[in-house]
Amino acid sequence: MSDICALPQLTPSSTTSTKVLPATGSSSDVLTNLPYGIYTSDAFISGAVDQVSYTYQKLAGNIVDIDLQPANIYSAYEEAVLEYSYLINIHQAKNSLGNLLGNTTASFDEDGEVVSGPEGVELNYPRFTFQYTQRVADGLVTETGIGGDLTVYSASFEPTYGVSEYDLQDIVSSSIESGSLTLDAGDTVGTKKITIRRMFYKTPLSMWRFFAIYGGLNVVGNLSNYGMYSDDATYEIVPTWQNKLQAMMYEDSIYTRASHYSYEIKNNKLKLFPPPTGIEPETFWFHFTVEKDAWEEYADRRRGADGVNNMNTLPFGNIPFENINSIGKQWIRRYALAITKEMLGHSRGKTTTLPIPGEPITLNYAELWQQAKAEKDALREELNKVLNELTYAELAKRDTEIAESASKTMLNSPLPIYIG
Repeated sequence: MSDICALPQLTPSSTTSTKVLPATGSSSDVLTNLPYGIYTSDAFISGAVDQVSYTYQKLAGNIVDIDLQPANIYSAYEEAVLEYSYLINIHQAKNSLGNLLGNTTASFDEDGEVVSGPEGVELNYPRFTFQYTQRVADGLVTETGIGGDLTVYSASFEPTYGVSEYDLQDIVSSSIESGSLTLDAGDTVGTKKITIRRMFYKTPLSMWRFFAIYGGLNVVGNLSNYGMYSDDATYEIVPTWQNKLQAMMYEDSIYTRASHYSYEIKNNKLKLFPPPTGIEPETFWFHFTVEKDAWEEYADRRRGADGVNNMNTLPFGNIPFENINSIGKQWIRRYALAITKEMLGHSRGKTTTLPIPGEPITLNYAELWQQAKAEKDALREELNKVLNELTYAELAKRDTEIAESASKTMLNSPLPIYIG
């Protein structure tokens, strides 16, 4: 009877768990256990190995078993480095995107590494070129007729006696077909509506503007014929913008007050008032542009329409591990530890209690999850807060404050007496 009630004798092959985190890692195992394998340098491998020891000590591995393997730590370390690189690159995108718009972009592989195009841009300090502001300015000056990035073409036609209406669109198309007008490569008209920028005419008697009554001298402004040629006693200093405006007003006065004709243009159809008499002028001229799609480029001069257009096309690769300083590496260690806690929580959450004789043990998976989530959020918030305080705009404000403070300090300093 006693033999039947006797407990069985267990003979396990091992009395210790094989899934327990050791106190140290092994450099030979790192690369084979990385999900992405983006970082392969000796410095990264050494950091990943050290992270095993760091995790073992932080989670008290010498007191209670940590049911993770070194491969989990290596994976967490790689993820932490990539997260740090991600946040730093976003910060630099905020700093430099406005100056890099239109610049050369790159092609990337599945890991986000640059395959072709500029390399190492994520480590460079860009020049301030205000590309976005310049592009907006190009559009504005194109409309005002004083510059821009559209080619302005010139065409002409000879008026017909008594005929007031002329289709400028047909005149341009006919000139192109006859070969008398050539457009830049890539510019085509066809049925595409052109934009008339200016309408004018010239006559052989153009000098009447300057010598005839009300010709223009001394009509607009006060610098038409005197200005800098006066003696010392009478001269004026005026801003350059005033001269620009005077020139524009003078030109407008010629085509408005002193013109033989007035006109209107509707849908690129010109109507002259009064109808030409067949005497003068012999030729009417007009300037026009061919509108291009916003993303089209000129064949002979590139404007960057096919370059960087937003954060996604910035040629930023993953930040090399060797270029992450001590500040970044400490953040990476802490973030990797938080990821490790998250992994441990998932592992222990699969078995909430251990049914051992006497009293079952409840595992702390929920606490680990909460700690891991809170620590990851706090670390990201901490890094983002610091980075937002260190944007170029914020640095400029700080320089201003320092300069103003230094200036106020100097006001209270006694001035030395100069002795020649």
